[in-house]
Amino acid sequence: MSNLRIIPRLDIKGPNLIKGIRLEGLRVMGDPQEHAIRYYEAGADELIYMDIVASLYGRNNLSEIIQKAARDVFIPITVGGGIRSVDDARHILRSGADKVAINTAAIARPELISEVAQRFGSQAMVLSIEAKQIAPGKWEAYTDNGRERTGLDVLDWVRRGVELGAGEILLTAVDREGTRQGFDLDLLRQISTAVPVPVIASGGMGSMAHFIEAAEQGLADAVAMADVLHYKRMSVAEIRAAALAAGLPVRKI
Repeated sequence: MSNLRIIPRLDIKGPNLIKGIRLEGLRVMGDPQEHAIRYYEAGADELIYMDIVASLYGRNNLSEIIQKAARDVFIPITVGGGIRSVDDARHILRSGADKVAINTAAIARPELISEVAQRFGSQAMVLSIEAKQIAPGKWEAYTDNGRERTGLDVLDWVRRGVELGAGEILLTAVDREGTRQGFDLDLLRQISTAVPVPVIASGGMGSMAHFIEAAEQGLADAVAMADVLHYKRMSVAEIRAAALAAGLPVRKI
């Protein structure tokens, strides 16, 4: 089994790192660069940056933030939000990102997944999915930070996305995001078993138990977290130590 990855998630609005609850109600947390360096030095495996207002403006504004990060942070960086085309993806990858996460534009035009995967490799094409539960064992894919319904069944969509070339799934349970109530384990497990690519659990981590559940019960390949790190409830090093103590296959530092 490959290593279980610990991935701080940085939601960005303009120049600021922010934090929301259920992708709404935003609070400014400070300078993204300071946080990125802190998480990198503490042993994060990767970083995820999301431009959370990009879909409103139709473009991703993170290239300067990413250029700055890539000078000081030497772990893979995934960037999402407002990436609409192969050109947008190229721009972000040239800025220093290793992967692009695409949601809205992939739903609007699924061929974009194949175009990005063919151009830059499927490992660089992350399908970002915002899932909301609509019935027991059933979830719908949403766009625009969980505001817009798509009518797409999440399981159907994830299978199609991987067939088209997505090499990784970033799975955000919108109902759990920022609540510190834990991950949607049923959703995670269903997605993880439906596709042969790595799945990153995002949305809901409030304790170490949640991390362990995501790995053991949800079968996640990576866990993204924001709230617990930004508010210094836990450090990356503490999470890694607790994961190792629980027998999880995280990277030893």
